[in-house]
Amino acid sequence: MKDKPEKGKASPPATSMNVQNAMTGLRGRDLVSTLRQVGRIGLRNPLHTAHHLLALGGQLGRVLLGDTPNQPNPRDARFSDPTWSQNPFYRRGLQAYLAWQKQTRQWIEESSLGDDDRARAHFLFNLLNDAVSPSNTLLNPMAVKELLNTGGLSLVRGLAHLVDDLRHNDGLPRQVDERAFEVGGNLATTPGAVVFRNDLLELIQYKPMSEKQYSRPLLVVPPQINKFYIFDLGPTNSFVQYMLKNGLQVFMVSWRNPDPRHREWGLSSYVQALEEALNACRSISGNRDPNLMGACAGGLTMAALQGHLQAKRQLNRVRSATYLVSLLDSQFESPASLFADEQTIEAAKRRSYQRGVLDGGEVARIFAWMRPNDLIWNYWVNNYLLGKNPPAFDILYWNADNTRLPAALHGDLLDFFKLNPLTHPEGLEVCGTPIDLKQVTVDSFTVAGSNDHITPWDAVYRSALLLGGERRFVLSHSGHIQSIINPPGNPKAYYLENPKMSGDPRAWFYDAQRSDGSWWPQWVEWIGQRSGSLKAPRATLGNAAYPVLGPSPGTYVLAR
Repeated sequence: MKDKPEKGKASPPATSMNVQNAMTGLRGRDLVSTLRQVGRIGLRNPLHTAHHLLALGGQLGRVLLGDTPNQPNPRDARFSDPTWSQNPFYRRGLQAYLAWQKQTRQWIEESSLGDDDRARAHFLFNLLNDAVSPSNTLLNPMAVKELLNTGGLSLVRGLAHLVDDLRHNDGLPRQVDERAFEVGGNLATTPGAVVFRNDLLELIQYKPMSEKQYSRPLLVVPPQINKFYIFDLGPTNSFVQYMLKNGLQVFMVSWRNPDPRHREWGLSSYVQALEEALNACRSISGNRDPNLMGACAGGLTMAALQGHLQAKRQLNRVRSATYLVSLLDSQFESPASLFADEQTIEAAKRRSYQRGVLDGGEVARIFAWMRPNDLIWNYWVNNYLLGKNPPAFDILYWNADNTRLPAALHGDLLDFFKLNPLTHPEGLEVCGTPIDLKQVTVDSFTVAGSNDHITPWDAVYRSALLLGGERRFVLSHSGHIQSIINPPGNPKAYYLENPKMSGDPRAWFYDAQRSDGSWWPQWVEWIGQRSGSLKAPRATLGNAAYPVLGPSPGTYVLAR
């Protein structure tokens, strides 16, 4: 079905890599094998190759005569400097680059490669073409201007940044000035206390920020691969403070950063630890059925907990569940996922078991290659060619403050992407109980990002369809993180909603209605209806069974 051509509506994202690729990794041998195969096809079909070489030569001839047959994408900031269009030398260089890009795409598309091989080739050559962009050289007009303006100091500073990143950042340009932030200093500063701790997590209870507070608490479950304070950045974009100021009683899970000693922690271990946190939340609040909120892998863990409770006939311990960019249906198409065959998956499992953990830095590097122009080459130009420091941006600092995954959980996640078990009744077993999400009949609220390259929105939509109970789905206009951190006040923010949850994401999208602004107020209204009565908040945190163990943000979040 065609997407409705309505102005301002986002179309389904065209992703090249996603969270599955980050969990599996990309082996150099697979990329080299694809390159070899492309070379063999070229040698076996010389007429096909010659045809496109002649076409490229014709376009380059037009470029040398001053013609401009190709135009860069207007959203491509790499060539926004007017020099690229006004200076004859730069204009010709850009046109030659665009002509090369166009012909390589057409050569692959019209080749005798099979569908899967063609998709792999497109993926590989997109990476290569982005790497050889003329904007990534010292001839970049912005770099030349900066060199002249600073008397050569920009080049000196850029070389210093490059050497430092080669020594301390695995050769990738830094995305953020880490000196500008401190967890517990200017991040994760909302007042609260750690009221429970086990080997896998700390539970933080926050102090009230409203005169009246709902009686039913909200337990927030962040992803295990990142730290919890994405929900509690600065005061202007802290989701935790927004919830507290709107009368919600908030508890936050802070996962421990595992090391090789914890290699046997699997999904069942995390579900069991989360159930202990839920019991603490129930005891401290005096409420038998808290609301739950989970993000990304935290949403998967939260769903597994509910399935476990349902199998034990204890689902009445949960009132509702909010899923933020969470995958429960792991089936989606991506050219890079074509590299993730059985051999690659087993190799990834072996690597993490040998090390004991999957290092978060390794995952972050894969995420960076999902959008290389934004997350790699952009900082290559800023840090090395312009000699500037990376920006001081709180979300990027959080993103760089990654954690590790224990080998067993990494293996469970790989099996999750390989087998897609939650789409089948009792396809997944945790803590000795089979999971059937259709039997999880609590109300659910699901949020996806239309530009999310990590958890594609249509897969998140299909994940919502797996749940029983009353369901609500919201499509935010932004990406993976910005769809969560979406405070009111952004004039560009909007979201799509359609109460009719059909089986086809595109059919839902076609009839969805746009609303300007953040989805946060709509969610607060929805969760407020499921949070009980308003009453004066308690003056103290914890209780006799779960006394205060220390101030927030706790100790686990500080571990490197």
